[in-house]
Amino acid sequence: MAAPVTSAMILAAGRGERLRPLTDHVPKPLLEVAGKPLIVRHLESLLVAGIQDVIINVGYLGDAIMQALGADWQGLRIHYSDERGCRLDTGGAIVRALPLLGDAPFLLVNGDICTDFPWTRLCQPSSARAHLVLVPNPVQHPQGDFALSAGVVALAGEERHTYAGIARLDPELFREFPEQPASLAPWLRRWIAAGLVEGSLYQGKWTDVGTPERLRIAERDCAEAPSGL
Repeated sequence: MAAPVTSAMILAAGRGERLRPLTDHVPKPLLEVAGKPLIVRHLESLLVAGIQDVIINVGYLGDAIMQALGADWQGLRIHYSDERGCRLDTGGAIVRALPLLGDAPFLLVNGDICTDFPWTRLCQPSSARAHLVLVPNPVQHPQGDFALSAGVVALAGEERHTYAGIARLDPELFREFPEQPASLAPWLRRWIAAGLVEGSLYQGKWTDVGTPERLRIAERDCAEAPSGL
């Protein structure tokens, strides 16, 4: 049985091309939803769940993120994995951050989602090497990514759901990969095919803030649930 989760990684290095011109001078994770930056919303939720250390990979306008958050945020220890000179994509980013992540399972969250997901659901000890959180397919991704069968993620199935950008992962899964630009998606499919990935379907508030329109949707959700998001 693995140890309880006390660390998390926020993927925050992207350019946010589809959100231009909003991201021309503000990194996507610092875009505000209902008066609060996306990344701050994540930090608040992770703090409530008992997370102690947060690793943030920084690339585009990374200086702004480091200046805004510092090394200690309301008791959370913040560590930065620097990709300002070389964008490593989602998989390569985790490989570079392994020395900061340690040996225990960690939470992974995309910095450009807005959600009221309760992180405590993923913080308890588990023997699973990986756990992915899936959500009902949004309008922009109707085909989904993966299926669920008795709590195990499958590559195919009658009903497919969308990966939420929320996961619990064992760092040992990444030890075999070199530090170079690489997407996480092919590795996930490989582990899923090997039967290593558990999963769950979350049907609460969740928005992939990838365009100005979806940023407005996140604003609306926050206005409708002021005590949640």
